[in-house]
Amino acid sequence: MSRIGQAPITVPSGVEVLVAGSKLTVKGAKGELEMEVRPEIMVEVKEGKVLVKVGSDDILTKSLHGLTRALINNMVLGVSKGWTKSLEMVGVGFRASGGGDNLTLSVGFSHPVLIKAPVGITFAIVDNTKITVSGISRELVGQIAANIRAVKPPEVYKGKGIRYAGEYVRKKAGKAGKAVTGAAK
Repeated sequence: MSRIGQAPITVPSGVEVLVAGSKLTVKGAKGELEMEVRPEIMVEVKEGKVLVKVGSDDILTKSLHGLTRALINNMVLGVSKGWTKSLEMVGVGFRASGGGDNLTLSVGFSHPVLIKAPVGITFAIVDNTKITVSGISRELVGQIAANIRAVKPPEVYKGKGIRYAGEYVRKKAGKAGKAVTGAAK
């Protein structure tokens, strides 16, 4: 049995969890999320807590036990508090504009890159170089942030590009650094 899967999920006030067959719905102040639960996993709501139980002891069911519990917990936290992911742009002339549901990136290409937010995702821009992606679905927020980072990932020689806030980019020495270290031998 999964240690994570056995832990009950506390439902905060203002959040409603409904189970109808294999469909799980979580409603809260920020919105509503739905998920299909596998038939091997049983979800029940008792006394303000969500319990995830398994029907058998095969390997697939055991692996889905903790995963299902973590996904439900992320849904509960998303509709009550929401999820955010921050990105930084490093480079001369790199800037972002827009906000809300449209984002325009100028990252050294001959054209600006336009990114439209799907339903439930919003963009916020601070100082033209810091982007915040927010929404209620942790999976969707993370995927959109990864798509933005993929436009111009940080390069290893100067560290220019789009990176997550607080991400450390390990830099390479380059050709000049190799020649100096090679001459010392």
